Amino acid sequence: MAKVKIRTNKSAAKRFRRTATGKIRRNKAYKSHLLTKKTSKRKRELRKPALVSGSDAKRIKRLIPNS
Repeated sequence: MAKVKIRTNKSAAKRFRRTATGKIRRNKAYKSHLLTKKTSKRKRELRKPALVSGSDAKRIKRLIPNS
C-alpha cells in the first residue's frame, strides 16, 4: 500500500517560515492596531522576525513538512 502524503497546514504555512539552518521563524504580535500609544522603538523592534521556541518548533515542523 502506498504511503499517504502529509498535507501542509496552510494557515501555519502563511505564519511560519523555515530558516536555512532549519529553525522556524515567526512574526511578532501586537503590530496591527492601537499603534499610536506604542513608542517608535517598540514598533521598530516588532518589525523584526523572531524564532519559535524549541518546544513549539517540533509541533510547527509537523504542520509545515514540505517547506
